[in-house]
Amino acid sequence: MELYLKLIDVLFPVFFVIGIGYYLGKKDPNFDTKFITNFAGNIGTPSMIFYTITTTGITLDIFIEYFIYALVIIGGFSLAGLLFLFILKKDVISELPPLILPNTGNMGIPICLFAYGTAGLGVASAIASVIILLHFTLGVLLAKKSFSLEILIKNGPIYAILASIAFLYFKWDVPGYIENTTFLLTYTTIFLVLMSLGIALSRLKVVSWTHASILGAVRVIIGPIIGFGLIKFLNLNGFFAGVLLIQSAMPSAVLTYLVGSMYSERKVVDNIASVIVSSTLMSFITIPIVVFYSLKFFQ
Repeated sequence: MELYLKLIDVLFPVFFVIGIGYYLGKKDPNFDTKFITNFAGNIGTPSMIFYTITTTGITLDIFIEYFIYALVIIGGFSLAGLLFLFILKKDVISELPPLILPNTGNMGIPICLFAYGTAGLGVASAIASVIILLHFTLGVLLAKKSFSLEILIKNGPIYAILASIAFLYFKWDVPGYIENTTFLLTYTTIFLVLMSLGIALSRLKVVSWTHASILGAVRVIIGPIIGFGLIKFLNLNGFFAGVLLIQSAMPSAVLTYLVGSMYSERKVVDNIASVIVSSTLMSFITIPIVVFYSLKFFQ
């Protein structure tokens, strides 16, 4: 019974805030999320990266280790995604991002925080930083089918990752005023991005439920299977393994839709939106299962 209560403690706040966003999006279809997008991209996400990496007790070695693990599971996601996109005769380049870039930031970080506390938050952020980096490198490359260094240079979260690595490498203490400021911005960002996810779900449409369901299942079912395989292969345990498994189980990131809408044709963007919706809806079933398993076996 205690484990079930813990599961409710972990998931209810996340799903409740997403529900608030969905309600607002349905109540007011013209609800302007521009402020949330600008705040999260330019201030909130960089602050969250810096705070969660530098103040939660993880070392540079742990950061690098889980950065690499994240790249490995993304490689597995890529192979699975390419296979199913080829079978369904989809654009295997432009439609790959939602299958390989899970929502480790918006959903994964708060879930790992509630499941494993600040220790889990640091590891979750190390994994999420890989996804953020790939959104503006590989994600843009796949959507645009060419790469622009300017996008990377103007990206705030990239500088937050570099600053965090510098603090870990030189073992600098974060000044209290910076820690407190990024703390406030971190938890503000978590609330806003979860709410914006709900708003996005109220607006994104599904083109083909059949194809969207297959690809959504690839994201939320095969994803944690790949993560679990890596955990067993490396013999990981404790909350480190739990966080890796939870992060690998996240649905497609909404940011893949935003990037796709800037660089891909309309048909591709609609297909990406369909995968995001289907995988997120499925995740309301699969995430509780994954989190329950993680809490039971990886403490």
